[in-house]
Amino acid sequence: MNRRTLLLSAAAALLALAFAAAAQQVADPNFDTKIARPAYTKDGPRVLFDEAHNNFHTASGRYKPFADLITADGYRVTPNTQPFTRDSLKGFDILVTANAIGAGATALSAPEASQPAFTEAECDAVRDWVRAGGALLLIADHAPIGAANASLGKRFGIEMSNAYTIDPQNTTPEDNNPGFIIYTRERGLGDHAITNGRDASERVGRVIAFTGQSLKGPADAVAFMRLSDTARDAVPNSEQSTSAAGRAQGLALRAGKGRVVVMGEAGMLSAQLAGPNKMPFGMNRPGLDNRQLALNIMRWLTRKI
Repeated sequence: MNRRTLLLSAAAALLALAFAAAAQQVADPNFDTKIARPAYTKDGPRVLFDEAHNNFHTASGRYKPFADLITADGYRVTPNTQPFTRDSLKGFDILVTANAIGAGATALSAPEASQPAFTEAECDAVRDWVRAGGALLLIADHAPIGAANASLGKRFGIEMSNAYTIDPQNTTPEDNNPGFIIYTRERGLGDHAITNGRDASERVGRVIAFTGQSLKGPADAVAFMRLSDTARDAVPNSEQSTSAAGRAQGLALRAGKGRVVVMGEAGMLSAQLAGPNKMPFGMNRPGLDNRQLALNIMRWLTRKI
């Protein structure tokens, strides 16, 4: 089997696995959210957690472990049920939106899922709010989610591939899934406050992304999760794939007085149980630093590190 056929076969299998897994993912009720040294002990930053845009991940749903973890770190989480406006964002320090999908879509497989999740006015409101000092954590996964979030990403110079990013040479052999990409200090984890934490005990050394898309940021963005030269973007519903070399699945940048982190994969910051065997999927998977990565991202956004 030649390399092209191998990549296309892997991509086809990946699409089937991704849609099957999406229907079988539930938050891990036993995920440990205890923190020995919380970043904030009182009056922590206020987090607006988006649930107004058909989000696949919400604070009370599949992202409950993430919401509980940052709450334990001192953040004050409020679910968002309104369109983004100057008034709805006022008073909050961080906006988190995870896997928003197109208006009217009832599932990832729905034709509407790839439509813009946010209006142009909402994108402008978020951009202006960040430039004035707000912080944004924008999480947008593989197709069709990349397309749904593209407009908001563009407000900060982020290009989303809206593909399925695979890297068969840097994956987990036990999973047989080319979209489960491993990042280490030798392969892709950059030297940044997000990967270094407050001290050596919070240093991130090994992270797995669980099937996502690739990102390209502006010149001043820092790729703290950079894809290898062997990574590819498999285009949905086609036999095409393009190189993802030099692109990333984790970017950090400043915008005016504010800060932005964009993630090209959502599962890595979740703690889910996937499939009939309830496989740990995300921060709850043993041997990873995904949990610390989540904390470090939030702390960087609020200038705690």
